[in-house]
Amino acid sequence: MAKVMTIIGMVVAGLFALVFGLDLVIGVPFQTASGTMDIGMLVCSLILGYLSFNAFRDIR
Repeated sequence: MAKVMTIIGMVVAGLFALVFGLDLVIGVPFQTASGTMDIGMLVCSLILGYLSFNAFRDIR
């Protein structure tokens, strides 16, 4: 179960990075409402991805 949760964390981090990266670059899907929010969410998604990957390595 722990492996599945870490994998889900990595997938969610990737999806967030994709969505907010696209919004920052081309304005889709939020029409670049706030560049600061986009950058903040990108940083948070990268942190989540790193923590999930690190936890996955520890479990294995």
